[in-house]
Amino acid sequence: MRNVPIYAVPSVTKIEPGHAGAVIVAGSHGGVYPGYLAAKAGVRAIALNDAGVGFEQAGIGSLAYLETIGMAAVTVSHETARIGDGRDMLARGIVSHVNDWALELGVKVGHRMRDAATLLRRAERPRREPKPYEEARHLLRGWAGEPRVWGLDSVSLVRPQDSGHVVVTGSHGGLLAGESGSAIKVDALAALFNDAGIGADKAGISRLPALDERGIAAGTLDHKSCRIGDARSAWASGVISHINDSAKALGAKVGMSAVQFAEAIVNARVI
Repeated sequence: MRNVPIYAVPSVTKIEPGHAGAVIVAGSHGGVYPGYLAAKAGVRAIALNDAGVGFEQAGIGSLAYLETIGMAAVTVSHETARIGDGRDMLARGIVSHVNDWALELGVKVGHRMRDAATLLRRAERPRREPKPYEEARHLLRGWAGEPRVWGLDSVSLVRPQDSGHVVVTGSHGGLLAGESGSAIKVDALAALFNDAGIGADKAGISRLPALDERGIAAGTLDHKSCRIGDARSAWASGVISHINDSAKALGAKVGMSAVQFAEAIVNARVI
């Protein structure tokens, strides 16, 4: 057995240069972009959260993507461990999906993640560089005299100038390692996230009460209604599954579309 370290991180954005060549268990959803970031970071193998799998199986999209470059990858069931918490995934997560490179190492659906991580230590480094993949910002609504509505494929793309505006994100609705400060970096008027299947300890909606404490209206979109990691999909077909009290006070309701949610928030603020 190689002397390959195993690290647990709350998000692939927390992978450090010293993690290159290691097995990483990350709390990020298992969509394509987190897989891309893991590959760019030079890790040996990656485990991500399946985020309820969801619309068009976007929550496990990284597995096929990484298979093309020869990288072993698995997802942990969202029902067995908290999304946004790599340590919890390593401690009690159960493998829900694997790609062929992981399967060749003996990793199977139903394995405990801590056992799967040991098997993944035998993985070869990826054979090819990942194909470029870019997350993006999109202006979804920008009428004069009103707060703008921005689509962000990841909440990590938020900018200081988004303060006071509405952001529709492709990110999961879970706090990173349970830290309330990770909910969002700016004082947005409102924010939408993917509920990632809600999952263990209701982690997939844990940003909502944290944002309530800051007076930020927030909601989650049903993971079966739109692709996680894709703000345009959220805007096109997302349906609200949960809202916080701040959103309710501005007229938002469960069952609204993402468009209707944004309209309710913007209209309440303009009036």
